[in-house]
Amino acid sequence: MTLKRLREYIDACFTGIWIETDEPEEAIQEVRRLAHDAEWTLSVWDIARGFEAGDAQEPADPLAALEIFGTHASQTGTNLLILRNYHRFLGSPELIQQLSYQLSRGKQYRNIILIVAPVVDIPIELRKQFLVLQHELPDREKLLEIATEIGSQPGELPEGTEREQLLDAASGLTRQEAESAFALSLVREGQLSPASLWELKTSQLKQNGLLELHRGQERFDDLGGLHTLKQFCVRTLRNRAADSIARPKGVLLLGVPGTGKSQFAKALGNETHRPTLQLDIGRLMASLVGESERNIRQALSIAEAMAPCILFIDEIEKGLSGVQSGNVGDSGVSTRLFGYFLSWLNDRQSDVYVIATCNDISRLPPEFSRSERFDGLFFLDLPDKSQRDQIWQQYLGLYQLDVTQPRPEDQNWTGAEIKSACRLAALLEVSLLEAGQHVVPVAHTAREKVKQLQEWASGRCLSAEQSGIYQVTTTPKKRRARPQGDPALN
Repeated sequence: MTLKRLREYIDACFTGIWIETDEPEEAIQEVRRLAHDAEWTLSVWDIARGFEAGDAQEPADPLAALEIFGTHASQTGTNLLILRNYHRFLGSPELIQQLSYQLSRGKQYRNIILIVAPVVDIPIELRKQFLVLQHELPDREKLLEIATEIGSQPGELPEGTEREQLLDAASGLTRQEAESAFALSLVREGQLSPASLWELKTSQLKQNGLLELHRGQERFDDLGGLHTLKQFCVRTLRNRAADSIARPKGVLLLGVPGTGKSQFAKALGNETHRPTLQLDIGRLMASLVGESERNIRQALSIAEAMAPCILFIDEIEKGLSGVQSGNVGDSGVSTRLFGYFLSWLNDRQSDVYVIATCNDISRLPPEFSRSERFDGLFFLDLPDKSQRDQIWQQYLGLYQLDVTQPRPEDQNWTGAEIKSACRLAALLEVSLLEAGQHVVPVAHTAREKVKQLQEWASGRCLSAEQSGIYQVTTTPKKRRARPQGDPALN
């Protein structure tokens, strides 16, 4: 929400405006300043105090508040009524009817009702009468002002790259949260640093349960192979100029389970100094009508507020499988979520880099993987011998095992299966050969699915290891020799 837009809507006499915000006091203060500059009459009401001091002194009754506003509002000029957290009372039929009446009547007398609440929960009877605006979280310029006020002493506010990292960490916080986090950083470390801000952001994300902030230590050096994929993502992220219209979108990773798709997404954040947010689409589904759609809007809004960041969606086909199955049993919720997510993928201007992983692309609609949703569709195949050797060296060192001991036959093993063999060898205190007897490769347990996946990706996906289009390597079948008989007998 910008004050310019809000003024345009009020001048055009939109009598119902719903402001979604996590900073109600800040939003109300902005409306106060706008009303003062425009010489409008403003009243503010909440259930605890009724009308604020200076307004009509009446009891804190939600129904009476509407009646009083309609009676006392001046009939010359524009009159605003802010109702704080009024969504809590919109289950009453009498109140809904009175609110509808006041919204219709407001056109005649320029009486504007603004509901300020953290969620958008409009009864179906009123949806055509309300315009929804979202109060934006503070941008980097505002966060820098707050940081400058808190870290006013020399040496407390970092310079250069460290300052940019501080503002990256503060992105997505409300003004009050940013002030508290900056103050905590000063108390702990004597200067403003990102650590306390990340701690607070992790706590806030856990509260809504929609996104999870990953703070692991994964690096590309811990991930064998995938050279082309690594170079592609790092280059698109690091070479983007701040004022460029060519913005990176992300990648869709298709591959055999255990080939490093999830680990790559987590490592990319550390390699590019971006936070990695993990979105579980299954958590977005809710029982109440409209709640699932509100959840995805909120989750994507948080991701945009925390930009630049990595948004990681693991096994996305499971969360959106209802789209292909005809939405049986979910009343079209999957289709609406999918449609909103597709629009966001295509139209977003924020610096959110999306990495979605998939094990079965046949469960996704074809429009999901078309151009301009992602920068590329990469296929992660079973690692070849050189990749497997590199992965063995990594995990032998990690679990402190003898690197000279014989290894089990690892043809068609994934990186996850190599790690499992090393972990079991360390856990059971046995050789790699013995540990390998407890590992059954997915290439054997799901042989048909793996082959089908490779054949589908051939010619359709980019290779994560080699430059260019992925091509499946097949061993030509030997023709069985026919027994030769006596030509005279044929």
